[in-house]
Amino acid sequence: MNLSLPRRVLARATATLALALAMATGTTGLLSGAEAHALPVTEGSFSFGGDEDDYISGGRSYAYATASQDRMSVSGNSDNRVVTVSVDGANGDWWTLDLAAPSGKTLTPGTYPGATRYPFNDGSEPGLSLSGNGRGCNQLTGTFTVSAVEFGPQGYVKKLDATFVQHCEGGTPAARGEVHIENPAPPAELGLGLDIALDGTASSLNGKAAFHGTVSCNKPVQVTVAGDVTQVKKRDLIRGSFSTSVSCTPGAPVAWTGTAVPTGSVPFQKGDVEVEGRATATDPDYDQPVSVSETVAVRLTRV
Repeated sequence: MNLSLPRRVLARATATLALALAMATGTTGLLSGAEAHALPVTEGSFSFGGDEDDYISGGRSYAYATASQDRMSVSGNSDNRVVTVSVDGANGDWWTLDLAAPSGKTLTPGTYPGATRYPFNDGSEPGLSLSGNGRGCNQLTGTFTVSAVEFGPQGYVKKLDATFVQHCEGGTPAARGEVHIENPAPPAELGLGLDIALDGTASSLNGKAAFHGTVSCNKPVQVTVAGDVTQVKKRDLIRGSFSTSVSCTPGAPVAWTGTAVPTGSVPFQKGDVEVEGRATATDPDYDQPVSVSETVAVRLTRV
């Protein structure tokens, strides 16, 4: 399941952020520290209209739906506080809607009055922003109501039903709209397992140490296995590291091997070494790195 944004959506989302930052003057709010994860909307609709003097809508009405070949994407941050909806209309329109609960709170069903412009809203206030087609508010006030919202791992948004009212620059004219999103149940997060065998070898020819073990996974991924090796012999501290990559598929552990090169002039030798190992891969569904580690004592034999 590919949850990455289409290039055109990414470009327009970037343009929207650039527009918002360019219009920011005299604001003191901070961007959210939680990273957002974007995914295409399977079933959704987004519509809004506004008063004649409303700057964002220009007094017009707009309506988009995945059933009409309009593309929508949605992202939620890791603490489930902010939801961002982007629309890439089949007619070339592009819009972005941000809904944010006050700092430290999760976005849940309810009405959020006193919202100000996201992401520059004060931490105690809800955040709201509708922008796009080259238009955005420098300052805004408004309110929004979340009727339903369901999150999954890593900011996955399964469901969102919300309405909003937004006023630009302290004016009375308003833009009013609603959004409805329904996505499949979220995929499982990537799970990794790492096993480092308790036996290895020390080469009498080049002083390198060889290690082996297995990795396991619950979805197909490319796994990087790396480790830092430490050995103490006759007051000599011998260090080295190794790194290798293997293709992991669910169902059975996959073998890996790695060779550590000593960093100094003293070679690895027969006896015990400490191996701090880690396996790392990127979750293909959530585009997030996943890592698991293990520290073991390995007995090296000389070869």
